[in-house]
Amino acid sequence: MNNAERIAKMVASKYKEIFGVEKYIFDRLLRLLEVADTYQRKSSAGRKSQLSVLDKLVITLMYWREYRTYRHIAFDYGVGKSSIGEAVLQVENTIIASGLCNLKSTRELCENPNNIKIAIVDVTEQEIERPKRGRKSGIQARKRGVSRQLCKWNNLSINWTYY
Repeated sequence: MNNAERIAKMVASKYKEIFGVEKYIFDRLLRLLEVADTYQRKSSAGRKSQLSVLDKLVITLMYWREYRTYRHIAFDYGVGKSSIGEAVLQVENTIIASGLCNLKSTRELCENPNNIKIAIVDVTEQEIERPKRGRKSGIQARKRGVSRQLCKWNNLSINWTYY
């Protein structure tokens, strides 16, 4: 049974428990994403996405609610990790651009803290680039009294001159 069938059979009281939002908010987000999807894909050129608009919304809400990694969600849907990242980013950008969810400035929040209703915080995972152990191809540090240093990066030799 796919997501569309399971969600169609779902009772309205379960939405908050499973997705973290009420049914009317879920439906509103889904309509927003469907309209945005028709405008974003004006032509039928290019490859169709493996994920439907409903799947992208469910993935994003699952990611926000459960803090699952892209790799685990990708395994469940049978797509690549980058496809999940692109889906989450597309949904977030669409919601932000619509003005449906927006945060006020820090000053406005500090002036009236009792007016906050909902706050969404994105802590998107990003891989940390670290140099490989045992390699000497990194950028050399500047030594005292040395005006020119040799930098080897991606098999390029660059002379740095300090004035």
